[in-house]
Order: sequence, then structure tokens, then C-alpha cells
Amino acid sequence: MKNKFLHITFLFILFLNFSCSINKFIPEDEVLYKGASINYKGASIEKSTRRKVDDVLFPKPNKKVLWMRPGLYFHYKTRKEKPGFFNRFMNKQIGERPVYLSQVDVENTEEVMKNRLENSGFFQSLISSEVSIDTSKNRASVTYEIELKEAYRLAKLELEKNIEEDLPIWEEISSYLETTKLKPGSRFSLDQFKKERGNLDDCLKDRGYYNFNPNFVIFEADTNAYDQKQFDLYVKLKEETPKKSLYAFEIQNLNVYPKSGLKSKEKEKDTVTIDNIHFIQNEVFFKPERLRPFLRIEPNDLYSPRNSRFTSRRLNSTQTYRFVNIDYEEVELDTTKIIQKLNGNIYLSPANKRSVRLEMQGVTKSNNFTGPNLNLTYINRNIFKGGEQFKVSLNGGYERQFLGDQGGLSSLQLGLRNTLSFPRLLFPIDLNERFDYSIPKTNLSLGFDYLNRTGLYTLTSVSTGFGYSWDQNRFVNHNIKPINIEIVQLGNTSNEFEEILDNNPFLRRSFDQQFIAGLVYSFTYSQLKEDQVWKNFFNFNFESAGNTVDLFAREKEETRKIFGTEFAQFVKADIDYRFNIDLDEEDQKLVGRLFGGLGLPYGNSEALPFVKQYFAGGPYSVRAFRIRSLGPGSYVPETGSQSFFDQAGDIRLEANLEYRFPIFSYLKGAVFYDAGNVWLLNDNEALPGGKFSSNFLDELGMGTGVGLRVDVQGFVIRFDFAAPLKRPARSWRFEPGNTLLNFAIGYPF
Repeated sequence: MKNKFLHITFLFILFLNFSCSINKFIPEDEVLYKGASINYKGASIEKSTRRKVDDVLFPKPNKKVLWMRPGLYFHYKTRKEKPGFFNRFMNKQIGERPVYLSQVDVENTEEVMKNRLENSGFFQSLISSEVSIDTSKNRASVTYEIELKEAYRLAKLELEKNIEEDLPIWEEISSYLETTKLKPGSRFSLDQFKKERGNLDDCLKDRGYYNFNPNFVIFEADTNAYDQKQFDLYVKLKEETPKKSLYAFEIQNLNVYPKSGLKSKEKEKDTVTIDNIHFIQNEVFFKPERLRPFLRIEPNDLYSPRNSRFTSRRLNSTQTYRFVNIDYEEVELDTTKIIQKLNGNIYLSPANKRSVRLEMQGVTKSNNFTGPNLNLTYINRNIFKGGEQFKVSLNGGYERQFLGDQGGLSSLQLGLRNTLSFPRLLFPIDLNERFDYSIPKTNLSLGFDYLNRTGLYTLTSVSTGFGYSWDQNRFVNHNIKPINIEIVQLGNTSNEFEEILDNNPFLRRSFDQQFIAGLVYSFTYSQLKEDQVWKNFFNFNFESAGNTVDLFAREKEETRKIFGTEFAQFVKADIDYRFNIDLDEEDQKLVGRLFGGLGLPYGNSEALPFVKQYFAGGPYSVRAFRIRSLGPGSYVPETGSQSFFDQAGDIRLEANLEYRFPIFSYLKGAVFYDAGNVWLLNDNEALPGGKFSSNFLDELGMGTGVGLRVDVQGFVIRFDFAAPLKRPARSWRFEPGNTLLNFAIGYPF
């Protein structure tokens, strides 16, 4: 208790020192600027306009933490003759130059405020200001008083045809103005006028007006016709608008160069024409009939930037090309014709066709397993000259438990993955034309895995799948596998492990389900790459196994089999929601995740197959608990037992909250809180307390901690230190003595 009192007293003195010692550094002819406030009177004003006015308050005062200004304090300390290493270091990280009242131009600020208000329709508003100086504290602030007059409202919107009145462009502009948000009663808004100019430009571009520019559009407001605060708005084009900008253009010829490069341009080219599109290449690099479906640009169609974007995106999605360049050449202007001509050229620069990547890692897990990991990947892009991608991945890892009650256990893992992806929909009916944003991919996979837990068991599995994936738009992705088969074989079980299986029938049943065949579907919505303050991520996964296989199973067996092998029947679904909030421009973020999953065995299965069960704990889960060490429910394994293979469940709930902040350069920090657990759907005598019940909230495992991350351009090495706050079915108790170190690659979510 005495130590706590001394710590609090020390912090109080330190804070007081930060606060008070600043005054002695302030020059005699200066006072520190505390900031400004704005009081509004008169007409009402919405928050968006208030923010625009607030933004003109300059300069911004020095930052405060509680009643202190540590950035200013360390700046002043480094002005000393011998500032010391600590003060120099802190000034480099958080130091701020002082902001004085003499730097505030009150008159100019009033003028800019008036301009912002007029741009929003609040003309003739009255602005006054008052400067308050506290000489005892060497502080000053400014208060602005704004008396708002009623805003001007739109009475009438008209199109003024001031040039080339007989051209179709006027009909296009008139048609757009019928859909505009500038309706009678709308408040005068310069920002809205600029937005409408951009929208009009987009509309005209998609109707073929290749050379049009939003800067050609003029909005003129007239207030003379009304006594009340109303105005007429006239839309016209600048007199100096180029003539070619007033005409729509269509594609006359379209040339595609499937292998564009400096060397290829020097050679003679062969031309293949499909649907009036010319595919020009010296030798067949990409088959023209396979390349044709990716093109949304068509000869004799009006120019459309939307079709150009879609074409570029679809070609890039094959991963065959490094660069996609779409270039248009104007044919000489012919004013006798309403529609002018463009020639289109699509230059495609291939990526490296073959690549080999070798990854080596040193893995340290929180369950005391340590060892090397090796991953070798070979990729062949455009293997059949139709954008197909073939990938082979070989991985191997060896881990050994050097510490703990069961020190000496080891694990050997080998894996081989083969995937072949076709950039088109392989289906009895041709549905490719129904996908506008992107062309679906057809994916074939074949894999083999071998796991040897020394002294316990070996687990061998073979998997294969057939399915489709596609982007619905820039946010939404779908992935479906109508055929997904896994065959799992448990072997070389030790007497110790057989005894555990005998005592836990549910665990034995989870290993007996050797044949898993069914359907897998995944839906993903992601805004994480968007430039906005609040970004969302949502993922839904669904898996069903055994329904189709059950139609061909043998009826006489108590446990139904196919080809002499017992098969699993279950449905499984989980959701994963995440949010990412940018707190400021200094890379401070608040990130959270909610996860919920449920697996339901039925029919031929009493338990989910072991490879389909949920686990909790570890560097990507509840970090205060070791990998797979939480649950199920309130179950706690006997002291000294090895339990990483049986602490699993049919239900998983988890929540995470993390505050991330920069420290300096590539080093970032985090403070986090995790909660979660797994449960069983049915009672299991070998796992008492594992069944899900109405008391599930009391059975959550909770932990908190701090983290350090080395983030070099997206490559993250993470160290998280976490300690339990609450163990399942126990009271709250912080356990700093049981702190775990989680070492991982990448962010946890």
C-alpha cells in the first residue's frame, strides 16, 4: 500500500512538473495560445457546415494530455545547453513547437469564415471576435461570435444553351438535370455545385463524350428576381469549350497486343480477328479465343470509361499480366457527323510466367513447441495459354517441446498442395456473360498432409476440391465448392493414446470419421482497403457434409459406410465480423473482432470430425491462454496431462478489442483485451463441464496484454505479452505471474 502511494505521489509530481515548468520557458512578450471557440446565433446550421467553419481555425494549439502538454515540455527542454539523451529522444518522438497568440491572425480567420459561410449559402452573416488573455498563466484564447442570416434557397434550375445549340450534348445535359439533387428549395452550396459538375462529367463520359471535362461547366446564380432569399441557377458551358469535347465518340477499330514489350514490337506480328477485334502477336502467348471474353470494350460501341475499367480489372484478375494499358487514338474530327471515331489499343505486358518462392521460418509456440518451418512454392502463370494458373506448394515443419511437463514431445508435419485455377466458369451452360464486374474462376485442388505426433499417433489426410470464386464488386467476394472431399486416416496410435480414446468415446468418434464429403461456401465483405475512418469486414462460412454420400451408403450397417469407409455427416457455420477505426492521422487505430461458430453433427456422426472442430487460445485467438488450451466450457485437464488434441468443441465464441499506436518508425505498439471459449453440444463424461449452457458468459476465458510489432511495409513480426484476467467458471483475478509471450507473423485480425 505504501509503495502504491509513493508511485501515485511520484506521478502527480511529474505531471505537475510538466504543467508548471512550461511557463518559465515562455518569452516575456508572448502568451501560449490555448485555441478558439465559435458561438452561433440566428439561423440554424448543420454539423457538416460547422465542421467546414471549424477547419479554418488556425493554428491548432499544442496538444494536451489531461492538463499537461508533454510535447511542448520536451521541446522546451531541448532548447537547454545540455538537454540530455532522454529529452532529445522524447522531443524527436512527441515534441511540438510552441503556438503563441502572436501567430493567430484573427482578422484573416474572420474573412475565411465568412467565405466558408457564403459558399454554403449564408450570405451577409456578421462575425465578431474577442481575445481573452490570462496573464497569471500566460495563456490566451479567442472566441468568435457568428450571427447567421437565413440561407439562400434555389427557386429555379435552367439549362442555357449558349453554344452549338443543335448538338445532342444539350439533350444529354438536359436529361441529367432531371435527375440532379439540385431541386427547388435546395440551399445554395458551392460544394454541391462542384459535385454536380463531376456527376455530369461522369454521365457524359459514359455516353461517349471522350474529351469532355467538368471544368467546361459553369453554374451562374441570379438573386435579382426575388425579394426573399432565393436564387435562379443557370447551367451553361464555357465559350472556349473545345469543339471536339461537344461530340460523342465510338470505337472504330480495337487492337489487342497479348504480349506487349520493347522486343516484341520489333518483330512481325500475326493477326487473328474475332468479332472485329484484332489480336496481334508474333507467337501465341495467350489464345485469342480465351482472351476475348475478358474484353468489355466492343467495336462500334460508344466510348465508356466504365467498360475500360472493367476490361482492365478483368485482365488483371488473371495474374498473367503485370501491366494493362488501354490507349485511345482520335480519328480526325469530322463535324458533318454527330458521332466521331476512336481507335482503341490494348497493350498487355506479361508478368514472369514462372516463379519459385522459398520461405523459412523459426516457429515458437506458446505451448513450448519450437522448431523450423520450410515452405516451397512453384507457380506457373498461363500454363495452357488461356490465363490458367498452376501452383504447387510443399511445406514441412519439425517442432519439439523443450519445456513443460511433457518436455521431449515432438511433431513432424509434411504437406503437398496442388491447385489449378481457370479464369472462366467451367459449367455445362455458358454463364460467363452474366458476370459483368469480374469473370469467375474455376478452381481444382488436390492435397496431401502427414502429421506425426511422436509417442501418440500419426494422421494422414488426402483432400480434393472443385469450385468457383468471383468478385461481385470491389467489396464482396464469393467462394463455393460444390465438391469438397477429405479422407483422413489415423494410425500408429500409442497405448497411451488408445487409453485416452477408450476413456473418451466422443474423441474416438471424432477420429473415426475418415471420409468427409460435402459443400463449402464462403461470403466475404471487406472495406479494409478503403480510405475511410470506419472500415468493416464480414465473413460467413458454411459447410455441409454427408448428404449426397448418404444416398449411396450401405443400409445394413449400423454405422453407414461408403466404399467400406465410415463417412461424416454434419453442418457447420461461422461468422467473423471486424471493424477498424482510424482515430487520427498518426496511425492510431481501434480494431475489434466478434466471432461465432457452430458445428452440428447428425445422422452418421455423434461428434464433429477432429479436423473440423473449433479450438481457442493462442496468438490468433485469446492470447492469455496457450494454443488449444481453452475449454471446452469449464473443463480443466488433470495436472500434468497432455491435452492439445482433445480441448476442442462444437461451438466457439470470441471477442477481441485492440488499440494500436505508433511508437517510432517501423515499431508499433498495442494494448488488447481478448475473451472466448469453445463448448460441446452434448455431454461428454470425459470432459466434465464442457457442454454449452445458459451460463456460457461465466465460462469465457479472458485476458489482456500489450504488444510490440515490427511493421515494414505490411510485413509484420508480432510480440504479444498477455496475462489471464478470468479463467472459465472462475472469479476475476489478474495473473501477471502467468504472462505468456505470443510470437507470430502478421496481425491477429
